Amino acid sequence: MKVIALKFENFRNLKNDIITPCDGVNIIYGNNAQGKTNIIEALWFFCGGHSFRSAKDNEVICFDKPNSKIEMRFFGQGREQTAKIVFLSNKKQVEINGIERTSASALIEKFNAVVFSPEHLNLIKRGPSERRKFIDSAICREKLKNAVILSKFNRILVQRNSLLKDIYKRPALEDTLEVWDEPLIKYGSMLIAQRLEYVKMLSKRAKFYHSGISKNKEELNIRYVSSAQITLEDDFETIEKKLREKFSENKRDDIRTGVTNAGPHRDDIEILINGKNAKSFASQGQQRSAVLSLKLAEASVLKEKMGEEPVILLDDVLSEIDNKRQDFLLNEIKDCQVFITCCEKSNKEQLKEGKIFQVENGEVTDVSALGTRHGD
Repeated sequence: MKVIALKFENFRNLKNDIITPCDGVNIIYGNNAQGKTNIIEALWFFCGGHSFRSAKDNEVICFDKPNSKIEMRFFGQGREQTAKIVFLSNKKQVEINGIERTSASALIEKFNAVVFSPEHLNLIKRGPSERRKFIDSAICREKLKNAVILSKFNRILVQRNSLLKDIYKRPALEDTLEVWDEPLIKYGSMLIAQRLEYVKMLSKRAKFYHSGISKNKEELNIRYVSSAQITLEDDFETIEKKLREKFSENKRDDIRTGVTNAGPHRDDIEILINGKNAKSFASQGQQRSAVLSLKLAEASVLKEKMGEEPVILLDDVLSEIDNKRQDFLLNEIKDCQVFITCCEKSNKEQLKEGKIFQVENGEVTDVSALGTRHGD
């Protein structure tokens, strides 16, 4: 998967332009608040029509303009393709290879990328919901079927919790609880099985990347923590059996508290560096390196599932990590296209091979083409 060209019009503060990245590492360099992240955001929109900044679509339209447009030429699935997104005040219009689509989700089947932004450090810094969201998002991008399973589980969970609250007030309703228990166990078991398979694939790759980033000084491990004592070795029948037993065991507590106290919505993914919990014991640089390793591992799993390398988008990734870790990201990620934003002059000078774009007041300049690759 390679981006051949990216065109933007009235997109946030970016001046209307077309950029042509190289197939390897592309540095997007400049001071803060100049528009570097906007380029990463524009590229990410082609992964399904959503921003990783959780912004409203109309917020990307430049002030005092009626609409905004981004277009991309890319190579994927063995051929050159095009995609276009037009942002209007209250909707998006999407075209893929010149054909209008009814939903931006159609982009998921055409273009694949993995993004890191500083907000992703919440994978370690915050609670289990952030880590579940990371795993579930990655799984859902692989297959539409996975997204359907997650959606059904969440919908049934809401209904069961609503019933639990009613049972506390009207005990006669307890006999109807089984109506929701069985489908919740079914879809919950399927979701857990998907997560376990993904964690197995992710863990091995994350350990490999973290070893490279830390120059073999640290070991990263990922452990699935189940509220129903389910392990990576359990097959589907065992997962379903354990979940059913846990539901039965927790029935009285569920009715008392009005919520479902066990299941995939209560599980966690523990991130360990040298055997210690990264949230409690890792430094800022170690935490950033761990999340980067997870993101690079995500890209590797996506390649295996989808059959080609995704584009890697790294926003503000080089701060708070030392020069050796920076060098790995700039010069040792091979066989895929990478976009990296940074502020420090020394970062762009570390790049051995690739392209450098400077962003100033929304204007993007290919400084490597101007012969200023090693200086201002």
